Amino acid sequence: MSSSKCIRTLIVDDESLARERIREMLEADPEIEIVGDCANGKEALQAISKVKPDLIFLDVEMPGIDGFQVLQSLDSSAMPAVIFVTAYDQYAVRAFDIYALDYLLKPFDRERFERSVRRAKEQLLEKSDSMNERILSALEQIRTRPVHLERLVIKMNGHVFFIKAGEIDWLEAEGNYVRLHAGKESYLLRDTISALEAQLDPKQFLRVHRSAIVNIDRIQELQPWFHGEYRIILREGVQLTLSRSYREKLHELLGRPL
Repeated sequence: MSSSKCIRTLIVDDESLARERIREMLEADPEIEIVGDCANGKEALQAISKVKPDLIFLDVEMPGIDGFQVLQSLDSSAMPAVIFVTAYDQYAVRAFDIYALDYLLKPFDRERFERSVRRAKEQLLEKSDSMNERILSALEQIRTRPVHLERLVIKMNGHVFFIKAGEIDWLEAEGNYVRLHAGKESYLLRDTISALEAQLDPKQFLRVHRSAIVNIDRIQELQPWFHGEYRIILREGVQLTLSRSYREKLHELLGRPL
């Protein structure tokens, strides 16, 4: 924390309304000094270098450079405290995988927000070296190995489900949602199939069509189809199409052409 009594705070979110809401909640706090707000990861990196905040409210899902990539790009010798802000439940799990101070799941209320700020103050005022050490250690692990989703958190019909990535058989796009198929169950997740593809382990999950991703451990058979496409038969009997435009990815995974 800086020598100033106030906690120098930076707000990073690609939604202007979200930035305004965070700013409005912080402005009445005499222990907080808002030193700027940013609409994307590139602006955030520039601002962090310039204003050197003690605390960052950091959106996870942003175009270009996302919140996790922002952290990975920072100078490890001057790591600020981070409260992740996200609209997607599965990011909460990943946030704690890299030891974020806290996370706020949109839409959050004032009570939840103030609890998060209190936690930040306690850690920063104590100048918690252990917190910084945990973050730096986790970031070093991220730099040396790919980080992929190991589990997803899904809210559906008033229930919360924890699904391990390895339990997923295949995924299909449904507009702005993705349906996860795991055995006889299916779950609807508010996300895009491209966003999930980027987070899943490419050695385990293969994009086979613009609207489908398959767990390769569930593939039982590949059958030549029309126009260079293949029919994929999963162990459960589900049939999918491997389109020509995604065939090269399977070649790379197998180490040889079909």
